[in-house]
Amino acid sequence: MKKTVIFTQRVEIVESYGERRDCADQRIAAFLGQCGYLPVPVPNALHDIGELIEAVGPAGIVLTGGNSLSRYGGNAPERDRTDRALIGAALKRGVPLYGFCRGMQSVLDYFGCELEDVPGHVAVRHKISGSYEEEVNSYHNQACRQLKEPLRMLAQASDGVIEAVEHPQKKILATMWHPEREQPYKTEDMQRVRTLFG
Repeated sequence: MKKTVIFTQRVEIVESYGERRDCADQRIAAFLGQCGYLPVPVPNALHDIGELIEAVGPAGIVLTGGNSLSRYGGNAPERDRTDRALIGAALKRGVPLYGFCRGMQSVLDYFGCELEDVPGHVAVRHKISGSYEEEVNSYHNQACRQLKEPLRMLAQASDGVIEAVEHPQKKILATMWHPEREQPYKTEDMQRVRTLFG
């Protein structure tokens, strides 16, 4: 039986219907499935994330891309709450967590790292250096150049933007690139997820 991994969804506002919809790129579930997990989406309207984690018993949590954080101009505060609750639950319960793009921004914000607007990081590819030496995709407007403990930098771009971080004591990994947008999926991305989630 496959291990379950839960993943967050972006918020899309459909004014003509008066609806706030949770949705996710189908490639996210496909990527997690290719990694060997059963992917389960997380609603942004839950009042108790702990109940979901108890019921599902996930091997891992994935914070996905989409929607800027509210404090940096985003319009989905319910998603901010979901991300923070999931990070808190991961720390409390010892569930491994991987965040990418906005997910990494949420991890940075949770640990008090400031984001800033960064030019030249939308719909481009660039090289990163550090523990990871590779070329990655980039689809973000905000990023971080100064980390605060306990987070540790794993990779950065040539302009100083931090591209990957980890928590040295907890099973938390975050990257600024989208693993699901690579076709075919990169072996390095899949291996990082498998190593983290087991």
